[in-house]
Amino acid sequence: MSAPPAPERVPRHLAVIMDGNGRWAERRRRPRAIGHRAGARAVNLCIDYCLQRGIEALTLFAFSSENWGRPEDEVGALMKLFLNALEREVDELHRRGVRLRFIGERERFAPEILARMRDAETRTAGNRALHLVVAASYGGRQDIAFAARALAEDVAAGRLRPEQIDEAMVGRRMALADLPPPDLFIRTGGDHRISNFLLWQLAYTELWFTEALWPDLDVATLDLALADFAGRERRFGLTSAQVDPSNSAGGGTPPSLPADRTDP
Repeated sequence: MSAPPAPERVPRHLAVIMDGNGRWAERRRRPRAIGHRAGARAVNLCIDYCLQRGIEALTLFAFSSENWGRPEDEVGALMKLFLNALEREVDELHRRGVRLRFIGERERFAPEILARMRDAETRTAGNRALHLVVAASYGGRQDIAFAARALAEDVAAGRLRPEQIDEAMVGRRMALADLPPPDLFIRTGGDHRISNFLLWQLAYTELWFTEALWPDLDVATLDLALADFAGRERRFGLTSAQVDPSNSAGGGTPPSLPADRTDP
């Protein structure tokens, strides 16, 4: 089957839950760690795709705050894979102009991994071809709680009055505050949920799910997701006529939206 035509509208920011590594390995009667290694190849494919298609930001859910509760041997294998990736991939990412950063409760990582994370962020800070965000030891509720704590500290210190707090102010304290919200969310592996990922940021994101397991990700699957995205009308709480007076298919982001707009 030939690939679908390239969509005219490409998301600026793509968010991905990379699900299915363990099941991919189990179906082959291999250790789950083998699936995670196979999943690392899909990460490189996704990065290549974003660079080729002009997607500005890619946020990958690599390790959730809840994943620390997985079996010790699997967590250990994931940490080893994470460290190896930091040692092996950063040079190539930097060469290709990718800026790398991490969000989440990084203090839970071992000192060696923390040092590699900081070095990678510092080295790639000036790159602009793609903003690659890795969510590691991250949770959406955790993100909101950290923002609330920061605002509470400002109120307690007298730098802020409670009545001054609005959605825009909360948003500025969230992870990814310096990036546009994700336009498109992709989850592989067949589950239809967002699993505590970017709860605040996904408020108006288009969601797309696939049965494909993450190690099986290919360009055709990503093409399908982007073609589907290009055909959706994004209203942001408005009517179709307000978004596009001609009522043409597709729609798009209005030129400006008040920070406190809600979608009834």
